Amino acid sequence: MATILETRDLCKSFAGYRAIDGVSIDVEEGAIHAIIGPNGAGKTTFFNLLSGFEKPTQGTIALGGHDITGLAPHRISRLGMVRSFQINSIFTHLTVLDNVKVSLESCTELPSRFWLSGSATNRLDARARELLADVGLERERDVVAARLPYGRKRALELAISLAREPRVLLLDEPTAGMAIEDVARVSRTIGRIRTGRTIVLVEHNLSVVSDLSDRITVLQRGKVLVEGTYAQVRDDKRVVDAYLGGGSVHA
Repeated sequence: MATILETRDLCKSFAGYRAIDGVSIDVEEGAIHAIIGPNGAGKTTFFNLLSGFEKPTQGTIALGGHDITGLAPHRISRLGMVRSFQINSIFTHLTVLDNVKVSLESCTELPSRFWLSGSATNRLDARARELLADVGLERERDVVAARLPYGRKRALELAISLAREPRVLLLDEPTAGMAIEDVARVSRTIGRIRTGRTIVLVEHNLSVVSDLSDRITVLQRGKVLVEGTYAQVRDDKRVVDAYLGGGSVHA
C-alpha cells in the first residue's frame, strides 16, 4: 500500500533534552497505525510534531508526499490531517448536532460571513446526522453536550474530527479514563469509521491496540524501539523490558 504519512530523522529537543530522537516511520494509507510505549517515551511530543503544535529541531514530516514540516496546526488540518486530544474539546453549551455543524461550517464559506440567519446552516443538518450515526450518537443529537457521559463526549469528538473529512486522523488516547463498557464502545466506533481513512493512534490500552492496529511502532526514550504487527511486538524482549523489565506484554 502507498505511504500517506512519513517522518524522517525527526528530532525534538527541549533545553538540551531530546524528547524525540531520530524517529523515522511510514504510515500506510488506509491503515490503523498505533504508537505505543511506556510513560515518557515521547508519544505526545511525537503527536505534537505531526500536528504542528511543536516544531521539530531536526528532520522532516511529509503528508501525501508533500513536506509539512513546521507548518501551523490550522494549515496541517486544512491539508487533511486532523487531531483529537486527550482533553475534550467540544462546545458544552451547544447540542450534539450543533457541535458537529460548527465543525462542518469551518470547512465552508460560512465562517467568513458577518451575519448568518438561523436557516443558513440548515443544509448541514443531513451531513451532521450522518456523522453522528457513524459514531452512534444519532439518538442524542438534540442533547446539550454538557449532559453527555464522558465516553459519549469522546464519541462526539470523533464526529467533530470526521466533519473535517480528514485523510489522516490522529487519535490521542481515545479511551483514556473510560469505564470498560465505554472503552469497548469507542473501540468499536474507531473500527467502524476506519473505512476510507488512515488512523494514527496513541493508546495505552493494549487490548484496544491489539483489536484495532495493523501496525505498531513502539517508542522508548524518544527512539523507535520496535515496529511490526501486534503479534511481532508483543513478546519482543526489548518491548517486554521497556514496559515491565521482564515477563510478557499481553492485551
